Amino acid sequence: MTHSAPSLASARAILDRLIAFDTTSHRSNLALIEWVESYLAEHSVKAARVADESGDKANLFATCGPMVEGGVILSGHSDVVPVEGQEWSSDPWTAREENGKLYGRGTSDMKGFVALALAWVPAFVRGSKPVHLAISYDEEVGCKGAPAMIERLRKTIPLPRVAIVGEPTSMRIVTGHKGITVHEVQVRGHEAHSSLVNHGVSANAVAIELMHHLMEIARDLRENADPENGFDPPYPTLTVGVMEGGQAANILAGHARFEFDLRCPPGYDAAEILAPFYEACAAQDAALKGNFPDTRVHVEKLASAPPMTDAGSEDAVAFVRRLTGENSPPSNVAYATEGGQFQQAGFPTLICGPGSIEQAHQPDEWIALDQLEAGTRFMARLAEELS
Repeated sequence: MTHSAPSLASARAILDRLIAFDTTSHRSNLALIEWVESYLAEHSVKAARVADESGDKANLFATCGPMVEGGVILSGHSDVVPVEGQEWSSDPWTAREENGKLYGRGTSDMKGFVALALAWVPAFVRGSKPVHLAISYDEEVGCKGAPAMIERLRKTIPLPRVAIVGEPTSMRIVTGHKGITVHEVQVRGHEAHSSLVNHGVSANAVAIELMHHLMEIARDLRENADPENGFDPPYPTLTVGVMEGGQAANILAGHARFEFDLRCPPGYDAAEILAPFYEACAAQDAALKGNFPDTRVHVEKLASAPPMTDAGSEDAVAFVRRLTGENSPPSNVAYATEGGQFQQAGFPTLICGPGSIEQAHQPDEWIALDQLEAGTRFMARLAEELS
């Protein structure tokens, strides 16, 4: 790649390259990480990996500029959600421009922000304050990858002025988001002919009862929430995203599984909310084993990420406002991000990035070109501010 002065064109070229990497969360992201390492090396920026246990995925962080306090963390995740089962009008791994929009998986969530940050590396390396780039894996499956990288950052870089997580906010400042926990429930039944329900246990029937229990918890959360807490929706949400089970209509299902997530505004205790459900699962497990010892109900927490609040964000907000030119009050969002993890590590944190969450995770995901232009102005002002 031939490098020129930072510009929208250079960001577009990098974004096209990033989109071409299929970094769906169940795949490796190493090809993208290797490309970014090579790009940074061309600008004499040394990067460090923080790999997962398998070695198939890695976070990447690097510092542009001097190792002094008062810099900025620019954080983005490399993984994207699946395209399987979605009806795309064109290849999701090839950027396509049409009618003021750029289509492709990850354009909005959130390779657009990562591309903008990388495009401005030639300017950041000349600054008197540093820019710390932080690229994570497995954000889309419960923010699993970032904590190990954030811990390394906490131990190795001087305290920055702000960590900016570039999730799509239409370049508006967000200072609060919900936390998330993701659980899997597995039910092992006892197969029998469906006419002889007393000779077996349908794992599907047990799973349906447990999902109904979750929906009752969800209803109670909805009915008892504070409508003025600044979130939309204001209540914790509990949804079942995956359910599987059974082999045939005339067989009592031998296995069933479902996954659910709970998203809570700050101030809620997810473990306390789910305690009755865990008790129901334990009671079901004991009751089933009383008749069929080979049966089982097992619950496992797959992932969790803390909420983010506006605590300690006043200076960070004032600083980022100068970069965006946006003067509207900071807001809260219902989705979870790695922002709460950065905040938990002691970094002043906010969310601000190009694109809209409404386009994320959709077939024909897109980002408006004027959002990339706004991101270009943001990065240019940031480079000037840190110079």
